[in-house]
Amino acid sequence: MPNASVLEMKQQQVASLSEKISTAVTGVLVDYSGITVADDTALRKELRENGVEYTVIKNSIIRRAVEGTSIEGISEVLEGNTAIALSNEDYTAAARILCKYAEGHENFKIKAGFLDGNVVDVATIDSLAKLPSKEVLLATVCSAFQAPIAAFARAVQAIVDKDSEAAE
Repeated sequence: MPNASVLEMKQQQVASLSEKISTAVTGVLVDYSGITVADDTALRKELRENGVEYTVIKNSIIRRAVEGTSIEGISEVLEGNTAIALSNEDYTAAARILCKYAEGHENFKIKAGFLDGNVVDVATIDSLAKLPSKEVLLATVCSAFQAPIAAFARAVQAIVDKDSEAAE
């Protein structure tokens, strides 16, 4: 039986991870086997710059943190080496960065994830990774709203130009 201080430390880890998972909008679990320290450092830097928290953590801690929650089903993939990436704001950042990284590294694998409190499979994570960022989506929507107004302005300007040519 572990001593009291070790047990208390593990309980704090479970409580902390449970809190982080409950506030995250999306999370991705990965098997990070076989990556170099330099690759891991670069990956962590990119995730951090995009507001994603990436942590290597024991499967037993993750299993206990999701126990009794809507994402308890994620426990099925908790085997081998596991790291978890959590994002509190951007739905696509973790999936986009980790899927891109997995394409270039044979041993690095996406296990599963969750989105708004629901467990999602690898195919859903891949689909999520292919979505553009929030900023790109907002720019696309703005240009879609702006296009009819711009077309109207060009039409009015053409009428004005035509009338000024006729007057000369």
